[in-house]
Amino acid sequence: MIKYLSKGPDDTKEIGYRLGRLLQPGDVVGLYGELGTGKTIMVKGVARAFGIDEREIVSASFTIISGYDTIPPFIHIDLYRIEEPEEPELDALGLWEYIGGDCIAVIEWAEKAERWLPEDSIKVTFNPIGELIREITIEGIDEKDWNNL
Repeated sequence: MIKYLSKGPDDTKEIGYRLGRLLQPGDVVGLYGELGTGKTIMVKGVARAFGIDEREIVSASFTIISGYDTIPPFIHIDLYRIEEPEEPELDALGLWEYIGGDCIAVIEWAEKAERWLPEDSIKVTFNPIGELIREITIEGIDEKDWNNL
């Protein structure tokens, strides 16, 4: 388990960037935390590791699943607008097409689909400490790999 204290959005993006550099095809990253704790900011950092401009990363008020033509394909899934997810609803979204395989999927509000996510998913939890300060916990990444970045 890796723990960081983010002092603001720039720190959170940098942590996301480092995480993105470690991701491999088939990886699924679940982001957990309350509204406004930095999940989308983290996705912007992960996306930067794939050469995606952070302005291309938007919240669920616009789209639920966004795919980016990178190698490997980067998929941003934001389940905020999904009220009470059931497997048929997630099937209708085509969620399973983006999990595993050749893609890297980063899922905001992953708790809404947690029971269907792969057991080896990477779990990132955001715990607000202050107005901008967050404790960010990353589970499922080898600490040795993280420290070698």
